[in-house]
Amino acid sequence: MNDAKIINDPVFGFIKIPRGLLLDIVQHPLMQRLTRIKQLGMANVVYPAAQHTRFQHSIGAFHLMSEAILSLQQKGHFIFDSEAEAVEAAILMHDIGHGPFSHVLENTLITGISHEKISLLMMEQINQEMQGALNLALKIFKGDYPKKFLHELISSQLDMDRLDYLRRDSFFTGVTEGNIGSARIIKMLDVVDDKLVVNSKGIYSIENYLTTRRLMYWQVYLHKTTVAFEKMLVNTLRRAKLLAHQGKELFASPALRYFLYNDLDAAFFEAHQEEALRNYGLLDDSDIWCALKVWMSSDDQILSLLATNLINRHIFRVEIHEEPVTQERIDEVLKILMAYYGISREEASYLISVDIIEKDMYDVNDDRIDILYRDGTIRDIADASEILNVALLSKKIRKYYLCFQRLS
Repeated sequence: MNDAKIINDPVFGFIKIPRGLLLDIVQHPLMQRLTRIKQLGMANVVYPAAQHTRFQHSIGAFHLMSEAILSLQQKGHFIFDSEAEAVEAAILMHDIGHGPFSHVLENTLITGISHEKISLLMMEQINQEMQGALNLALKIFKGDYPKKFLHELISSQLDMDRLDYLRRDSFFTGVTEGNIGSARIIKMLDVVDDKLVVNSKGIYSIENYLTTRRLMYWQVYLHKTTVAFEKMLVNTLRRAKLLAHQGKELFASPALRYFLYNDLDAAFFEAHQEEALRNYGLLDDSDIWCALKVWMSSDDQILSLLATNLINRHIFRVEIHEEPVTQERIDEVLKILMAYYGISREEASYLISVDIIEKDMYDVNDDRIDILYRDGTIRDIADASEILNVALLSKKIRKYYLCFQRLS
């Protein structure tokens, strides 16, 4: 009998999943749910080939983790087989609590509980089903294990999550400038005083990695059209939730219905954890798309308009401002919408979205990338790099978005 399952990945080639605990995780229904959730949410409105899933990303991150563990072992760092399996299990499940369309669900159908918290709850549930086989993986995932560098491989500036999604998202969007040297970075990783460091020979790969992240965020993840499309979905779900609260009967799958007709905040989630987790585990992208197709025919003008927008790619117009959007401009847009559609100000508010998006790529005070030199000295990449403009990378870029319904 083969001792591993082989997955042919378009980014990294053949990936081996060992039989036993790791393959059991991959085949678990909560992991398989990730095959029905796109990695990049609604970015395919701009990059049509960005149809890859969170499951593919999780398998890719697992592969890079296997490579990183092997590389560190070859450098003389002792990692037990049980630790290697546990950190691989943890990275496999790191995204298990993501909802449909990335973070859209967190701000609409659920409030006060993050996907990270739900990931942990799901991991604990799987651990219970597996009679405690994931105890070590959970300790490493939460940062409670003595070897802290293992947690850094899951969550840090140079974690396997980021190394995979930048490579994978670059591949599927076709944004070739986003391609990073993940193999080179992994080969350059080392451990000093229980912290991940990068050999000085890898400094150029790190410079490329940081500038690439900045490019991918503004060109892909925060592209203005993607942002506008997501705002439309947020407003659609907010409108559906309001109608549900008013007692209106809406078409929805049982899982989506649970989140529309209940107020899911942290307290509710905790009080009804088993039921809430079960419904969350059944919710994926298809529930939302299926509902939107039916809502196009809703007798509620706003819900019908927004659902039709989403299905037919009629995207909100976007204005990007350097300064906060003035109330005068917001009022002006609202009045135009009210007059055009013959609706109230409250109804028109669903056809507009005002938001601030800010992002920095590197914070030297928050999560360092340390460069190790031959003489044993360690310097932060901000000091070690000759070409990186760290002031620019660490600067919080802030953009003010005004998105609203197009009238033509």
